[in-house]
Amino acid sequence: MNKILMVIMAAGAAAGGIDRILGNRRGYGAKFEEGFQLLGNTALSMVGMICLAPVLADILGKIIIPFYRFIGVDPGMFGSLLAIDMGGYQLAKELADDSLIGSYAGIVAASIFGCTVVFTIPVGMGMIREEDRDCFARGIMTGLAAIPVGFMAGGLLAGIPVPVCLWQNLPVFVFALLIFIGLWKKPERMIRGFCILAKGIRCVITVGLVLGAVEYLCGFRALSGMTPVMEAMEIVSAIGIVMLGSLPVVEFLRRILQKPFHKLGKCIGINDAGVTGLLVGAVSAIPAISMYRDMDERGKTVNAAFLVSAASMLSAHMGFTLGTEPEFLGALIGAKMSGGAAAVLLALAMSGGKQKRTEK
Repeated sequence: MNKILMVIMAAGAAAGGIDRILGNRRGYGAKFEEGFQLLGNTALSMVGMICLAPVLADILGKIIIPFYRFIGVDPGMFGSLLAIDMGGYQLAKELADDSLIGSYAGIVAASIFGCTVVFTIPVGMGMIREEDRDCFARGIMTGLAAIPVGFMAGGLLAGIPVPVCLWQNLPVFVFALLIFIGLWKKPERMIRGFCILAKGIRCVITVGLVLGAVEYLCGFRALSGMTPVMEAMEIVSAIGIVMLGSLPVVEFLRRILQKPFHKLGKCIGINDAGVTGLLVGAVSAIPAISMYRDMDERGKTVNAAFLVSAASMLSAHMGFTLGTEPEFLGALIGAKMSGGAAAVLLALAMSGGKQKRTEK
C-alpha cells in the first residue's frame, strides 16, 4: 500500500512539475507550486513544537506518567492531546512505556483528536463567519462522537487487541466527551476557550522555534534535551515533498469526479461545494474551511464532522507518517477514513434530510 501511494504521489509531482515548466497550461503546475509554498506555514506551525517535545515530555512526565500508570493507561497516550505534526508524535514516543502504543498514540490518535483540539477547532472558529459557527460547532460535536470508530479501526490495523485499545483510549474518550458537552451546553465559552488555547500553543511553538534557531546559529542551548532544529526541519520537509504530489492528484480527482460529485450531492442533500469540501478536507483543513461560505447549511455541518477524523489525511499527516514510521501508514489511513465516513453518516442521519440542497 505504501509503495502504491508513493508512486501516485510521485506521478502527481511529475505531472505538476511538467505543467509548471510548460507554463501551467492545465492548472496542475499551480497546485505543484501551492504544495511547496505550504511548506513555510507548515514549518512555522510545527518545528518549534518538535524542538520542545522532549523538554515537555520530561516536565509533563513527572505528573502524567504516575497518573496514567495508576489507571493502567500507557503514558504515551498523553501525546494524543497534541496534533501529530505539532509535537504529539514526539511527546507520545518520549512518554510511552510500550513502543507500539506510543506509535499508535502519536500517529493515529494524535492525527485525529489532537489535530482537532489544537488545530481544526481554533483555526476553524477563527476563519469562518459568525453566522456559520453554530453549524461548525454542531459538526465538530458530531465528529467527536464518531471518534471511537476511527480509533478502533486504527488500533486493529496497528495490531492492538480491541480490549487494550479501548482501555488505552479511555482518557481521550473522556476528554472528547467533555468537549462534546461543552460545545453542546456552552458553545460560546468553548469557542473563546479554544481561541485562547490556540494562542497559547502558538506562543509555545514560537519560543521553541526561536530557541532552536539560536542553538543552530550560535551553538547556545538554553534548554537541554531539545530536538535539533535541523532534525525537525527534516520531518517537515518530508511533508512538503508529499504535498508536491498530493495537491495535483486531488485537483485531477476533483475534475474527473465533478459529475459524480454533483449526483452524490443531490442524493445526500448538500450542494457541490459541500461535496468538494470533503475531498479538499482530506488534503488540508484550511482550504476546506475557506470554502465554508459557499456550502449550504447541511454541507457545513457534514464537512466540520468529517474534518475531525479525516483532515489532512492525504497530505501533511501522510507525509509525516512516511517520514517517521511508514509501516503505520495503513493504520493512519484506515483510522482517518473510517472515522471520517462514520462522522459523515452520523451528521447526515442527525440532520434527517431536512435541509434543502441549494446551488451556489
